[in-house]
Amino acid sequence: MTFDPDELGRSKQDLAENLRALRKRAGLSGEELARYCNMSQSKISKIETGKIDPSLTDVECILRALGASPKMVSEMTSLARLASTEWQDKRSSWRRGVVRRQAELAALEAAATRLRFFLPSMITGLLATPEYVKASLAYTPGDKSAAMARKLERQAILYDKSKNFSFILTEQAVNWAVVSPPAMSVQIDRLTSLSHLANVNLGVIPYGTVLPRGPMNTFTVYDGRLATAETFTGRMVFQDPRDVRQYLDIFSPFEQCAVFEQDAREHLNEWSRRYRQ
Repeated sequence: MTFDPDELGRSKQDLAENLRALRKRAGLSGEELARYCNMSQSKISKIETGKIDPSLTDVECILRALGASPKMVSEMTSLARLASTEWQDKRSSWRRGVVRRQAELAALEAAATRLRFFLPSMITGLLATPEYVKASLAYTPGDKSAAMARKLERQAILYDKSKNFSFILTEQAVNWAVVSPPAMSVQIDRLTSLSHLANVNLGVIPYGTVLPRGPMNTFTVYDGRLATAETFTGRMVFQDPRDVRQYLDIFSPFEQCAVFEQDAREHLNEWSRRYRQ
């Protein structure tokens, strides 16, 4: 499915209007449809006015009650999938403030118990040293000191034993020289240290590993309910279960290609040693 950022906002209202039009065409009142779907009349009303976003299950239930054709079901479920996808462009995030963005990420991390990070190009903030964090914010406008402090505060969640973290990093991500060679050695040593945490599963994919597909972009999966994918110009937020499932399916083969624990630490120690030299 192709996502046009300009279409994402409109799709929510299009979905609401189309569902309302289908109900009227079927000759049903909101109360009758609610009864057929085992929903409240107020929920049907809020779905039809765009005040709440229906789940894919809600949409399929409504379409069955309305006797929609297979073609219409396909079109409406695709629209529902698009409506549950959010495009967050980087300029808008900057206008809202990088500190606010850090608060949003902290809220996502606090709400999840199983977090998976695929990192093909750089080390994520949760794993970064202060110097690495500072360098990664070099091109970010606004109050960098506050954003840096918030990023470092978020790292405390790694020590929450009720949560489980999986980080898969390519050799490029680990070795991309964001800071000076001595600082890179310290950064890689931090990865080695964090790999000893019982709730942190940190794997690396060395050069030469045969991969099932190209590692195209950074993404994170929060439990099985939400996934985010990063690009140069922004981020996509996926909430449709099919999209989240697809990201989990992408993560799994990369995880199988990675090495962990002592094997990973041997690679990390060698990469750190090269930077010290």
